[in-house]
Amino acid sequence: MSLARRLEARILKRLLALVREDSSPNLNALNDVTKNVRIIELNLKAFGYDLARKLAAALPPPGPTTARVIGLASKPCTQADIESDWCAHWTSELRTGRVYHRKLWELAYVLQALHEHGMLADGRKGVGFGCGAEPIPSYLASRGVRVLATDVADADAREKGWATTGQHLGTRAHHPQLVDRDTYERLVDVHTVDMNAIPPDLGGHDFCWSICALEHLGSIAHGLAFIEASLGTLRPGGLAVHTLEYNIENDGPTLDNWITVLFQRRHIEALARRLEAQGHKVAVLDFDHGSQLMDRFIDLPPWAFDDPTGGAGLPGEPHHLKLAIDGFISTSFGIIVTKGEGQ
Repeated sequence: MSLARRLEARILKRLLALVREDSSPNLNALNDVTKNVRIIELNLKAFGYDLARKLAAALPPPGPTTARVIGLASKPCTQADIESDWCAHWTSELRTGRVYHRKLWELAYVLQALHEHGMLADGRKGVGFGCGAEPIPSYLASRGVRVLATDVADADAREKGWATTGQHLGTRAHHPQLVDRDTYERLVDVHTVDMNAIPPDLGGHDFCWSICALEHLGSIAHGLAFIEASLGTLRPGGLAVHTLEYNIENDGPTLDNWITVLFQRRHIEALARRLEAQGHKVAVLDFDHGSQLMDRFIDLPPWAFDDPTGGAGLPGEPHHLKLAIDGFISTSFGIIVTKGEGQ
């Protein structure tokens, strides 16, 4: 860092500090505007999380559930989905509580899409990208599905912080509550794969999936190219299910060329047109992001894994369907593509 940049950083730190060197209040104008922002954020999080917990507690008690076909669309995460019987079924299958969290929705969304297309059957073959610590490979193995679970190399995971926050495949690959170790070892293979350069020898699978991984490929163009390239891992008629970070505001700017990018409606619609022109089928696009209470609560950073107090300074585990990412309102969006029979 140059001398000028170091000086700027030192001045900014002094301007934003809560107190001066003698511990008296820092009364400069910039700090006066910003000093309470962190408290406002924590208050919002506390009320939002408390609301989510109370709504979850009021849900009907879990009982016997059945997988069924609902005609799942390519769509964003909503409160109505979390409260649906199809989501209740998959959370029960995964042996997790039903809470208002978009990551839980992503797991249920992928499994619902696979169920509707007959992919949760003994002898099927699937490949997962950026699997991290998700339970999908273990659950699929419990259904007799052969899985190739992939993730970035260990060095990349450490560099980007995914290893230290338990988000890398190498940290918690096997979920013993879902499948025994012998079955897991027999049916799940683990490989390192660069999602920007999918090896050509991964073809012939019945399905593929990824959960909020493709927005970390460096750009919107790279993420869209990955979805298209993932179809190369499938047999004709195979299924691709991917979730991504979605900026709900279509008009205006979005994040691109960054460690996390945010897709907009226009990007998804353009991709769907391109894929369908190639002979593939994209599940109907539904951009309704909901209007209930949890659809309108937008969570703010910091998140538990980057809180220096180890979570002690935050009001409990995250409960959100939407969150702010660098000033943009984001949620999860799922897209379902059936590979063309002639492809």
